[in-house]
Amino acid sequence: QVQLVESGGGLVEPGGSLRLSCTLSGTIYGVTASAWYRQAPGKGREMVARIAGGGTTDYGESVKGRFTISRDITWKSAYLQMNNLKPEDTAVYFCSMVIRGRQFWGQGTQVTVSS
Repeated sequence: QVQLVESGGGLVEPGGSLRLSCTLSGTIYGVTASAWYRQAPGKGREMVARIAGGGTTDYGESVKGRFTISRDITWKSAYLQMNNLKPEDTAVYFCSMVIRGRQFWGQGTQVTVSS
């Protein structure tokens, strides 16, 4: 059974940093991409960052230059380094992985940017 667990969310002041982690449990093979999405209250889910085979990355326009996605060599963990956080980054952040052609989601972790 595929299970993705996020961690690292919390409350941070504007300009601060957080590092989110996502861990895939179980003996899973066939991960081809990892991504982070977010959903703010009253808004739809948006792609924040994704990483595919070969290390190709893609970022949402609002986070370019501030956020960095990475993964471990086994594809079982993914990370999102978030710097220079802004109040508009406040949202629930979801980890997603594509495993043998299917997309799986974590339960989400809350990130709140406020003074």
